[in-house]
Amino acid sequence: MNWIGQQIGGLVDFLFPAACPICLGALTSAAPASSFCTLCTSTITPLPSGRCSRCALPFIASSGSSHYCADCSRELPAFSAVYAAGLYSGAMKQALQRFKYAGAVDLDQPLAELLYAQIPPDIDEHVIVPVPLHLSRLRQRGFNQSLLLARALAHNLQLTLEQAILKRTVDSHSQQGLDALQRAKNLNNAFVATRRLDGCKVLLVDDVMTTGATVSACTQALKDVGAMNVNIAVIARAPRHGNG
Repeated sequence: MNWIGQQIGGLVDFLFPAACPICLGALTSAAPASSFCTLCTSTITPLPSGRCSRCALPFIASSGSSHYCADCSRELPAFSAVYAAGLYSGAMKQALQRFKYAGAVDLDQPLAELLYAQIPPDIDEHVIVPVPLHLSRLRQRGFNQSLLLARALAHNLQLTLEQAILKRTVDSHSQQGLDALQRAKNLNNAFVATRRLDGCKVLLVDDVMTTGATVSACTQALKDVGAMNVNIAVIARAPRHGNG
């Protein structure tokens, strides 16, 4: 029976070869089914060494050491660190737009694996929390992309997923096209935590981070109920002038 199963599996692979989840081009036979093709992988840009050591904002000069950006120098955000799989550009941007707006939910695993590779192996977080969608937006889209990513990442990190602890109570206007101040005002009191998290260390997961307004609002809601530390994990970090 094992031999028959292997033969059937080989036939299926031959007739339906694994495809790159971004461009849908065929992958080489040696590539894992969850990986990206060589061309798409070549356009995924990691965060530069020249970036803010707190919010991971890429600096104009991409090389050099990490230090605080101007905003973090004036006032440190409530979260402690940001982990990102890459910049919001090229194949990464294309993949996230397909994932978020075209219902390509099968991208959750390969994107989460890219992010997992950027998270230090010695993290000591207790729980993973996804950035929530408002109920009306969830009904419209049909899924919460941050929850799908958080679920896959929780499996990889072997951490507990707390998917309902944060609620979005205000259906804010779209964040796209707003500057940092407008985004922050748009999210005033938009999130609330549903129970105490005294002494808990949280890894907060979202798809894209632009100004940090969303994750900052979520972090404050988590700290209001006792979370001791909140780190951010996003698939992509956008430059300050980008949209996401």
